Amino acid sequence: MKKVELIFVPAPATGHLASTVEFAKRLLCRDDRIRPDGIQLIELPQVDLPSLDPKKSLESFLDVFVQCYIPPVRNAVRDIVSMRCSLGETRVAGLVLDLFCSPMIDIATDFGLPSYLYPRSVSCDPEHLIPGFVNPVPSRALPSAAFCKDGGYTTYVKVAERFKDAKGIIINIFEELEPYALNYFSNDQNPPLYPIGPLIELNGLSYSDSDDKVMKWLDDQPQASVVFLCFGSMGSFKAPQVKEIAQGLEQSGFRFLWSLRVQSTQNDASEMLPEGFLETVQGRGMICGWAPQLTVLAYKALGGFISHCCWNSILESFWFGVSIVTWPLYAEQQLNAFKMVKELGLAVETRLNYRKDSDEVVMIDEIEKAVGMVMDGGNEVRKKVKEMSEIARKSVMEGGSSFNSIGKLIEDMIGNN
Repeated sequence: MKKVELIFVPAPATGHLASTVEFAKRLLCRDDRIRPDGIQLIELPQVDLPSLDPKKSLESFLDVFVQCYIPPVRNAVRDIVSMRCSLGETRVAGLVLDLFCSPMIDIATDFGLPSYLYPRSVSCDPEHLIPGFVNPVPSRALPSAAFCKDGGYTTYVKVAERFKDAKGIIINIFEELEPYALNYFSNDQNPPLYPIGPLIELNGLSYSDSDDKVMKWLDDQPQASVVFLCFGSMGSFKAPQVKEIAQGLEQSGFRFLWSLRVQSTQNDASEMLPEGFLETVQGRGMICGWAPQLTVLAYKALGGFISHCCWNSILESFWFGVSIVTWPLYAEQQLNAFKMVKELGLAVETRLNYRKDSDEVVMIDEIEKAVGMVMDGGNEVRKKVKEMSEIARKSVMEGGSSFNSIGKLIEDMIGNN
């Protein structure tokens, strides 16, 4: 039997790229019928892009970005398909497209190839009674783009409309995490769903020399005693919020590791902290500019995780059994926070509707309360997260739900041509 090859088209964002690469690696390790030459990166030619209009949403710009890259992606697919046909040893089995690359389904169709969408988590339409959710979703928990009249809402609708044209939808979840949503969408009206997660780059459990101070500090902390604050590559705050976080941590009395980034490039982060704060928390708290999140979460010292609730971070917290405090900032993170707190009961809430571009401030008492709850060893959320951690790990082992799902995906991909 000929070897098969898949063409992946990810969105140009760090979290999307990392998850896509990990998915491709898992496919390669799973089945030797998939082309064994590893992952080949194809550099596309640059195209002229319109300038980012500050009045329009980031989602609308991403839609334009994807549309501009349809011709070079089409050319790249044409060249790959032509080369494989001429050599006769390998055939292209399909395109795996990021959520925002759904317009490129037409490229796959033009070359007679099936397309598979990879939205990473279960998606939905922007309505209050949302399919796949048990509880009504309040407006405050919807992504900002759902309210954006300058392209954001339109982009979401355009993306969602193409789902039905895909051969399958690949999701970075495991069946036991969201059975209600999976059952709801598993019908003849929708493409097949393949829950294949959690996809986590465990080879990334390393750190550089610059992180050595942080790791040594964690080594010296008691088990489950540290709350970790990390808000992703775009997670920064203005001075008033930095001060509230600092005082909330101080008053909580718990040990903490805080990856602190501020929005102003002119200010040193430490200058925005309350006077005397560093001296007061010396020994039980550490502040760093950047921290290797995955490596930190793996430490036994971790007892809680204050997170912006991107899907990758949520899955990483499940894997290591560390409970989350929800602090969403942008994109679909408000909806993720709602899902974690209200739907699944697997997180502690600060705010479900906090948005980075607003002037609202989470206050000292809210932060102190949330830290106390997530660090309470008897908290029901902590128990449930530990149980979900075991389930997540079993799901990717032989015989597990995600192991079986990825096997079915491979068989369907190979059998479609």
